[in-house]
Amino acid sequence: MTSKEIKIAYLEYESIDQLDNRDRELAEAAIEATKGSYAPYSGFNVGAAVRLDTGETIKGSNQENAAYPSGICAERTAMFYASATYPENAIEAIAIAASQNGILCDTPATPCGACRQVMAQYQTKGGRQMEIILVGGKKIWKFDKVDDLLPLIFDSI
Repeated sequence: MTSKEIKIAYLEYESIDQLDNRDRELAEAAIEATKGSYAPYSGFNVGAAVRLDTGETIKGSNQENAAYPSGICAERTAMFYASATYPENAIEAIAIAASQNGILCDTPATPCGACRQVMAQYQTKGGRQMEIILVGGKKIWKFDKVDDLLPLIFDSI
């Protein structure tokens, strides 16, 4: 038997103002996207913004439905729209923010497993690492690549 260990590294910022201009703009777009959320059941409004390799920003928000699980997460809304509209472009970064009652959550919301796998698929499709910026009111986490949030990515097919 061999013992193995998986480690991840990420940056933590205290404020959106500490991000460089491109990342700050993406984080602000994710916060803005929370306003398009339809979350009458959970009251948890999530926004995502993806930056394509062209510099174009695409926003998405979570959309709930009474026929659970027919809703969709903000991350997948943004990534699916980006891929459908700009199929030849790679996603170079995604920012995710969440609010409740119109107030940005203090701690960053992390993506669900399904969204992490979709991110992994688009990272592979794009042939480059996809940065992930998780935005909270009191801290922001930045990861270099999807593998940091989803080690041992499913890619067996």
